[in-house]
Amino acid sequence: MEATAKEIQKKETEVKEGAERTRAKRLYTPPVDIIEGEDRLLLIADMPGVDENSVDITLEKNILTINGTVEPEIPENHRLVSYEYGIGDYHRTFTLSDEIDREKIEATVKNGVLRLTLPKAEAAKTRKIPVKAE
Repeated sequence: MEATAKEIQKKETEVKEGAERTRAKRLYTPPVDIIEGEDRLLLIADMPGVDENSVDITLEKNILTINGTVEPEIPENHRLVSYEYGIGDYHRTFTLSDEIDREKIEATVKNGVLRLTLPKAEAAKTRKIPVKAE
């Protein structure tokens, strides 16, 4: 059971050698599910504490980058004494193939769950080819 709990914990992202972060916070790799349908891919990322104002998604060439910032919720006139849940930012990148229609990508976030809809390009969609008898 203990091994399972460790697998579920958030994974801290390793900063590449030579790269420096500008924020002195932990950086996590959000767990992501990718579901393929006939006409789209659905990417679902768990990013607790992130809302539409604190998530940034960019697409440059074929690299899709997801960044999310999280600030701890501490009531006024209080201070954080101890925490068991890791608080930090999120970062994840994906390389998109030419099968994705980049102009029609949509994103929504609700309760810390980011959903990206990646529609397939017309050329990548499966189509039925009729067979005729000669």
